[in-house]
Amino acid sequence: MADKNLDGLFYATMRDMYYAERHILKTLPKLQEAAVSDELKAAFEHHLAETQGQISRLEQVFGLIDRKPTSKRCDAIDGILKEGDEHLEEYQGSPAADAALIASAQAVEHYEITRYGTLRRWAKMLGLPDGYDLLTQSLEEESRTDELLTKIAETEANAKAAQG
Repeated sequence: MADKNLDGLFYATMRDMYYAERHILKTLPKLQEAAVSDELKAAFEHHLAETQGQISRLEQVFGLIDRKPTSKRCDAIDGILKEGDEHLEEYQGSPAADAALIASAQAVEHYEITRYGTLRRWAKMLGLPDGYDLLTQSLEEESRTDELLTKIAETEANAKAAQG
């Protein structure tokens, strides 16, 4: 029961996020290639670079708690990514393609926003100010990506889908 405390929960959730970010990194090129809008393609390309930075920051936080960066299968992100694959397959080539990609990507972003928000609060409680700062950077990137995806949806993708 020694690891059934906030330290253990923090570590377990870090492992989930490490798994999630690494799988998202593999998925983003596929989304970029499938996007119709140049703005959406650019958003996915930009977020690919951010995701690499987020993985690096997670590795730094693992170092702060003297743990080796390891993954723990995250069924939640697996499910979200599987659903995204289904949307991609079903809507690719249709007027709703970009709207479907955005909806799928935002499901991922919202998951990440929730996890990074929780991890940074725990880092603060655990006396990890550097961890708090690193996790805050990732949280802010995820929030900006979500806002950008909303803007693209509202200014073009949803209207194209509605006309389709």
